[in-house]
Amino acid sequence: MNEPKPPRAEDGAYAGDTTPKQTWAVLKGNASAVLVDVRTDAEMDYVGLPELDTLGKKTKVASWVLFPGGKKNPEFTAHLEAVAPDKNVPVYFLCRSGVRSRFAAAAATQAGYADCYNILEGFEGDKDDAGHRGNVGGWKFAGLPWKQG
Repeated sequence: MNEPKPPRAEDGAYAGDTTPKQTWAVLKGNASAVLVDVRTDAEMDYVGLPELDTLGKKTKVASWVLFPGGKKNPEFTAHLEAVAPDKNVPVYFLCRSGVRSRFAAAAATQAGYADCYNILEGFEGDKDDAGHRGNVGGWKFAGLPWKQG
């Protein structure tokens, strides 16, 4: 069974893609920019969460899928609106590897958010040759601040 292809910026689904380091620079330079982590609570608790305290910000959370089971969160838009109510500020979406965050950026755009971005590579990046994440791209690999639950 073929999985649906995630929306792409070229298709007009959201504002664009950015790397973790580019995202950090925007979050640092733009007081209104928001980071929304769309991973499950379990992922954030056990793997870690971006740390934005030095920027005077907090990572916002709105899970794209639910744990356990991995089904799409039917309340995603409501959760997003609760943590990021201003639909006119830049919103950067992060997941494990940059796939779910594409869907989230597209859904947020459809919900009326004006400036949505997918963070390429996600928090953990792609798998290396041994099948492990954390050694090939991602927020953690880029050396950006993070903390573990």
